[in-house]
Amino acid sequence: MTNSTVEQRLLQLGRPLPTPATPLASYVPATRTGNLIFTSGQLPLVEGKLHATGLVSGDSEDGVVDGWVIDAALVDLDTARECAAIAALNAIAAVGTVLDDLDQIVRIVKLTGFVAAVPGFAAHPQVVNGASELLGAVWGAGGAHARSAVGVASLPLNAPVEIELIVEVASADG
Repeated sequence: MTNSTVEQRLLQLGRPLPTPATPLASYVPATRTGNLIFTSGQLPLVEGKLHATGLVSGDSEDGVVDGWVIDAALVDLDTARECAAIAALNAIAAVGTVLDDLDQIVRIVKLTGFVAAVPGFAAHPQVVNGASELLGAVWGAGGAHARSAVGVASLPLNAPVEIELIVEVASADG
């Protein structure tokens, strides 16, 4: 997988395609059935380390959010958006584990974003926009997708964001 249009677009965006992340447990990074590829949840790993850790908060000043004392690292909205974009980039790399050429991707069908956040946080869609905007920048209209942005209490490795993709490819055989 070199010199694909997808990889060239990523390079133009300053986001080279990473090496697919090693699974943290008993699963594969992606699996294919017919013209669809489903990724496992991808974290915002950069060279094997999380870009940020902790719970996402819109008010990360002092560790007290809406009267709750948060005994965890807090991640601001901009950092969380960047984590979502990095996780989406890792999801693209995961797709590459079952596809010969990323240019075979016709469209992004569905994105599911999980956001580990403090109680009362409600800006999950803005966090997951980091992933959606990256996919739109790479695939244009083919990057428009259905989406869920879900708040959760925690994620693996204390990651603030996890992203899953479903993509459609041009043919069922390659």
